[in-house]
Amino acid sequence: MTEHYQDNLERFLDVLGLNEQPVGIFFTDKEPIEGFSPKPLPLPTREKEIKNEIDWQTTFSQFSCVMGHVLRARKINKPAYVSAEQFGCPGCAFWLGFMTPQTETIIHYVSTGIPGRMEGELYCDSPDELRRIQNYIDPEPAPAKFCVAKTLGLFAADEQPELVVFFARPEALCGLHQLATFVTNDPEVVTSPWGAACTNMITWPYKYLARGETKAVLGGWDPSARKFFSTDELTFTVPYEMFIHMIERFSESFLTTPTWAAVQKKIKRSNKAWAPKTSQ
Repeated sequence: MTEHYQDNLERFLDVLGLNEQPVGIFFTDKEPIEGFSPKPLPLPTREKEIKNEIDWQTTFSQFSCVMGHVLRARKINKPAYVSAEQFGCPGCAFWLGFMTPQTETIIHYVSTGIPGRMEGELYCDSPDELRRIQNYIDPEPAPAKFCVAKTLGLFAADEQPELVVFFARPEALCGLHQLATFVTNDPEVVTSPWGAACTNMITWPYKYLARGETKAVLGGWDPSARKFFSTDELTFTVPYEMFIHMIERFSESFLTTPTWAAVQKKIKRSNKAWAPKTSQ
């Protein structure tokens, strides 16, 4: 990203009352320098499952959610990445396009479980319905070896993300939501479909791009991933092109009006209420 866009971004974040830079998402065949990832694990594919070649005890014991790695990337300002060898979670491996189809074990785990073997998460009312939904979403195949998440400040001048993810609470989100329509003139530009936290942050945005649709995706609804969010925090993912339009044109929008100034007062109260507690 160029210095010009970085300057615009700082002013944009200040207007929205956001105190951290958004996260850029992209795929690459180059492993990030000084990055971190989940521990390597054999990919638990459906083919291996049929042959009874998956060590599920090891897979679950080494579980780590991609949202936890993104949270760490935000905190320590270093790249987090996942791959077909370093996926952390079988759900992540599927949703980020490193394998398809999903295993029946995970389909049952996310839905109703397996009596006498494991409880289900109850995010769908039957394995058949979850299987249908996953087939409908049909994640895009990973276009490169690594999926990388890092704050925009870590991008070199000749680098750019494919997606940009804001982490924000509702008062700031209302600015992002309305600005998305301002720069696209699409009254349905913001969508919030079902999925895991990584599904809405990464899978759906790439899916819309593959369809030729420019969409902003509101996410963070996955109860299992809420532990990796601040209270009341959600994700708002936009394609890079929309992000550029937003930071180039926000000064022409409602974000410069007295109406937004009133919202900024609420943002300040929200930021004060949720400010990290300091030790006495």
